[in-house]
Amino acid sequence: MTPAAPAHDFAVWVYLSRTPLLWLTVTLVAYAMAERISAATHRHPLANPVLHAIWMTGLVLTLTGTPYPTYFEGAQFVHFLLGPATVALAIPLYERRVTVMRALAPMLAALAVGCVTALASAMALAALFGIPRGIIVAMAPKSATTGVAMGITETLGGDPTLTAVLVMLTGVAGAIVVSPMMDLLRIHDMRARGFAAGLAAHGLGTARAFQVSEVAGTFAGIAMGLNAFLTAVLVPIAVSFLR
Repeated sequence: MTPAAPAHDFAVWVYLSRTPLLWLTVTLVAYAMAERISAATHRHPLANPVLHAIWMTGLVLTLTGTPYPTYFEGAQFVHFLLGPATVALAIPLYERRVTVMRALAPMLAALAVGCVTALASAMALAALFGIPRGIIVAMAPKSATTGVAMGITETLGGDPTLTAVLVMLTGVAGAIVVSPMMDLLRIHDMRARGFAAGLAAHGLGTARAFQVSEVAGTFAGIAMGLNAFLTAVLVPIAVSFLR
């Protein structure tokens, strides 16, 4: 290799690193690799594809010294698809509307308990350890889906970026523990398992539920949507009590 070759390769990399489609490709390749790993392990909870796609992509960004704004220029295309993907959850809901209506009362009871517990526990622990108000505001909607949670935090004067990180951590943790916990509690009703996953772990829990059962995924999608709505109502009220 001639001395000019490394300089040429570096120049090519600098050009490609500023191309939005490069980071979209990196994101999709990382997820595809993580999905293969998940399938090879028979969908083991610890092989959650989102979890492993995150660290793979983060490793590439760290090794290349790429700032997040540059990465997001490409990744924003995936971010844009979150909206249509969420709306598409209405399809299995419509197909199983009879089953859903039969379980309406217990779902609403579980929604109230789950939403209030998630909100109260986050705020109580934060207040107990003397965490500043701004961070408490960012933590409060962590169990809602990302778009709703960030909107709530921004409206209340918190840091939506921190909220996004906390929402993602909540979703990954929930998606990992939900199946083992349901097995430990001997809860085998797919409606209950799915609703718990969507309520506690929003989109990632819903994705995990669909891997297990379409019925579980349907109820997880319902829980995610209802929890987002109720969280948007309750968080401003709860935050108003903070000094």
